[in-house]
Amino acid sequence: MADVKDTAGSKPNQVPPPEDAALDLEPETEQAFLDVLVSGDEAGVRTLLAELHHADVADLLERLNADERARVVEILRDDFEPKILSELDETVRDHVIECLGVENLAAVIAGMESDDALEVVFELDEDEQRQVLDAIPPGDRTLIEEGLTYPEDSAGRLMQREVVTVPESWTVGETIDFLRQSADSGDDDLPARFYDVFIVDPAHRPVGSLPLSRLLRTRRPVAVADIMDREMKLLPVATDQEDVAYVFRQRDLVSAPVVDDGGWLVGAITIDDVVDVIDEEHEEDIMRLGGVKEGDLYEATMDTIRSRFGWLLINLGTAILASMVIGLFDATIEQMVALAVLMPIVASMGGNAGTQTLTVAVRALAMKELTAANAWRVIGKELLVGALNGVLFAGLIGVVAWIWFGSVALGVVIGLAMIVNLLVAGLAGTTIPLMLERFGVDPAVASSVFLTTLTDIVGFFVFLGLAALILL
Repeated sequence: MADVKDTAGSKPNQVPPPEDAALDLEPETEQAFLDVLVSGDEAGVRTLLAELHHADVADLLERLNADERARVVEILRDDFEPKILSELDETVRDHVIECLGVENLAAVIAGMESDDALEVVFELDEDEQRQVLDAIPPGDRTLIEEGLTYPEDSAGRLMQREVVTVPESWTVGETIDFLRQSADSGDDDLPARFYDVFIVDPAHRPVGSLPLSRLLRTRRPVAVADIMDREMKLLPVATDQEDVAYVFRQRDLVSAPVVDDGGWLVGAITIDDVVDVIDEEHEEDIMRLGGVKEGDLYEATMDTIRSRFGWLLINLGTAILASMVIGLFDATIEQMVALAVLMPIVASMGGNAGTQTLTVAVRALAMKELTAANAWRVIGKELLVGALNGVLFAGLIGVVAWIWFGSVALGVVIGLAMIVNLLVAGLAGTTIPLMLERFGVDPAVASSVFLTTLTDIVGFFVFLGLAALILL
């Protein structure tokens, strides 16, 4: 392996750190920054932030209270790093934008890559959008306005408009020279980072892609048409971002061209944007499962109360339904107190077993591993798992109930109820998300409410119903 040359006094075989190497946002760094901020040392604030990576600065701004954040933005107003804005949580970003003001925000957006700029502008209200767009240079404004016409959470919103394209007739040497000359001239139409060069026909339709690694390893006289990949995955601008992420995962892509309805190349999506999509979608699903929303950590107290109230109200309704089932057997419970002691076990086991199945099913749907073609096979498997687990746990809880309360019949009742509820849990855990997806409802959002309600109602009804028939 070739040695790395010693530069700037670095040790042999070691690459010197880049000039913008980031310091980790350690607690000591955060505390030092707070001390400087409280002391009113604006120069010290600028110095410390200049040493941090833009993502760490964003993390730092998120951890500050509103007053401290406003002071930092005021200090950085004239030279606010555009990349910081794209890393902020939406709620915090709104506050930073408010502190920056329209003119400074326009200058920041003009320095961002087109995809990040579009995301920021989209989140502004209509009046703010117009003011900011009017203050942005015409070229950038046109790109952003066109991007706003694409559907939300689509490839058109996700892509960056800056792409590297060359004609089929060019050689490797001509392509490399073009890239160098564009960089020397400060051409803003080229992306800051890219992984593929796209080869286009005279109508600007993509006909192939050429990875930079292959371009740099090939001799200059070779035509790009001879070494390009002709089989590309073209992404229409209306493609949902979840489908974009799926394609990247399936094809192991690092970038992909985006085309409009006429097949013309309008942009490209890179892997860094897809990682953000994956993170965003997973965060959204996890938050919705708990009945909260993104940015909840940074919301005002009353806003958080309002956002959580609806979900808690739904859960109250489902709990009342389960209690009504118990109320149907109040006379049965009065005659045998042991039933009140044991019945939560059946419902809890059903809920936990159903959640296991539900988690697997929702994940499989998201990854497109569970489809109409294999749905019945998966349902059959989960029914078998539920039946076998039901028999095993029926034996265990039956023996426990027999020893605890000295009643073999009570052990039989709770054992039978356990089998039925685990069977229902296995069936519901697969069919509920499938049905929700068929009706266009996100399974990650609503499945758990239906599942727990069903397993609670079935568990209570079967256990108490069997007790009324067999024991009394």
